[in-house]
Amino acid sequence: MSILTHITLGTQDLDRAKLFYDYVLEPLNFKPLLNLAHKICGWGIQSPQFMVGYPRNGEPASASNGLTIGLQAPNRAAINEFYRRALELGGTDEGPPGPRPFGENAYAAYIRDLDGHKIVASCRSPE
Repeated sequence: MSILTHITLGTQDLDRAKLFYDYVLEPLNFKPLLNLAHKICGWGIQSPQFMVGYPRNGEPASASNGLTIGLQAPNRAAINEFYRRALELGGTDEGPPGPRPFGENAYAAYIRDLDGHKIVASCRSPE
């Protein structure tokens, strides 16, 4: 059981963020599951666990320095596709797909989304 219920990131442009994440999260089997009155959108497998929305306090959204959101991928091919799609839509590279030293068969790719948030897709699959 996960210790987290969800992650919410702030955005300056929810429509742009929704288009980005609808496309980028699809290879990870995340589906769009929440869209609340043009305030917040959420994706997940069974429930919305990854959300993006306008900050509730009305202040501008900003990416946290040092924060990385890690998403579980089903396999290496999904990670490669996640990375490709992110860059295709204007995300930036923070570490291309490849083996990682943090565990046996660890494979990951790091990107920054359109608002500067650092996202990693990873798996421990040998293929």
